[in-house]
Amino acid sequence: MAGAHKRLLTAVAAAALSGSLLAAPASAAESVAWQPCADAPGVDCGTVTVPIDWAHPDGGTTTIALARRKATDPQARIGSVLMDPGGPGAPGAGEVKAGWGLSAEITERFDTVGFDPRGIGGSTQIKCGLHEVIADHPEVPRNQAEFTQLAEYNRTLGESCNRLSGPLGRFGDTESVARDMDAIRAALGDRKLTYYGVSYGTLMGQQYAELFPDKVRALVLDSNMDHSQRTAWEFLDSETQSMQAEFGEFAAWCARTPSCALHGQDVSRLTRDLQDKAARGELKDPQSGEPITPLSLAAIFQGSFYGPSWDRLAKTLKALTGGATPAVAAKADDIPVNTVFQSVFCDDWRLPVHNFAELETYRRIAAAFAPDVKVNSLGWRAVTGCIGWPNPASNPQHALQVHGAPPLLMLSSRHDPATPYAWSQTAARQSGSTLLTYDGWGHGAYFKNSECVTKAADDYLISGKLPAKGTHCPAVEPPAAEARIAGPKPPSTIGF
Repeated sequence: MAGAHKRLLTAVAAAALSGSLLAAPASAAESVAWQPCADAPGVDCGTVTVPIDWAHPDGGTTTIALARRKATDPQARIGSVLMDPGGPGAPGAGEVKAGWGLSAEITERFDTVGFDPRGIGGSTQIKCGLHEVIADHPEVPRNQAEFTQLAEYNRTLGESCNRLSGPLGRFGDTESVARDMDAIRAALGDRKLTYYGVSYGTLMGQQYAELFPDKVRALVLDSNMDHSQRTAWEFLDSETQSMQAEFGEFAAWCARTPSCALHGQDVSRLTRDLQDKAARGELKDPQSGEPITPLSLAAIFQGSFYGPSWDRLAKTLKALTGGATPAVAAKADDIPVNTVFQSVFCDDWRLPVHNFAELETYRRIAAAFAPDVKVNSLGWRAVTGCIGWPNPASNPQHALQVHGAPPLLMLSSRHDPATPYAWSQTAARQSGSTLLTYDGWGHGAYFKNSECVTKAADDYLISGKLPAKGTHCPAVEPPAAEARIAGPKPPSTIGF
């Protein structure tokens, strides 16, 4: 926005929104001792200390890592925007140090503050045994014996996390993270919270609004979790149907895009042939000779749908049919010891699967409903990762209930491979939030090069102005070839 006078008027409007300017008095007891980050020029690093167990704050503390890029126009500064990239397990401070941020309109007026949620990255880490992490185990059990083996793997892994991390291993839940966020808000000197969270970061924002409605200034929740799903099947079904629908969008793109490596071919038939080969153990990585399983093939689809990176996916599928080297997932021994997905997810979700027969029924029905992708690999690994997990869920599902907070803004792509559009619809309905729909593809609607989405979110963050209920933003066609998308830099997270 041009002109210092106009920026000042915007800052005053934003101050009126929150009731007062956000900066707390200089005498506030808590503050962050910022220091230049050794590994990120122009970024400040700091920490806050919070209780491990908020219900018993005298039972030990843990440290939360922060990274801050200061507002580029200090005279127009409104406050801080706290950010989380999801995961669960993604380091928000690490992403901000790497350049993750919102638009120039926001970075002019707000300090951009990323945080590594408890247990993650530069925060006090939840650590699990490397031997237990990389131990062989069946990802898709074929019988009750393998189901029992998977449960034992998860139990042993969880016990190693508890042993190596102490009490923190049992307190990775998102309700605790939401309370940590309020401690961060206070330490930053903001009387109310301005927040952008994407994917699993939306659950943090949702639960913050439930717990601290009077501390909310503006929350943008992008690609929402639906924490009201009750069963493993409901969760897995919604995930897989969303993936199958996205496959249909990919196939349609290939049909209309001459540069697609599979243009003019029956993409569905080709894919189902690859799925059959994978199921028979005949689909190999030409470079390593190792089999590509149906689940790892599903993961290739999953990863390619985030951007979306349809051009790369078409080339990968063509390579698999012709024996060239495909892009495959990292090997298990590349997984770091600081691995927290299950410590968080299994503390937030109670999705019991009692035996092989039940799990196999889910798999078969999902594959019948989604004949091209077969299953959502992220949803499958989330559900099966909690089978046998030793710690009970302390923050299980419930319908979102927000009372007394200012209106929230939720964003969602119409075609999202990780957090289905229906999830955002449900979360918005339960909370009374405004849902802005991006009628395009991929995960993280703010980062899809849509000026319509970006402007609506920015206007809300700056002044509290919401788009009209039911607003849709038109799709932006994905590039025909891999290219860097202009605009705000998205996080690198692949997960929820």
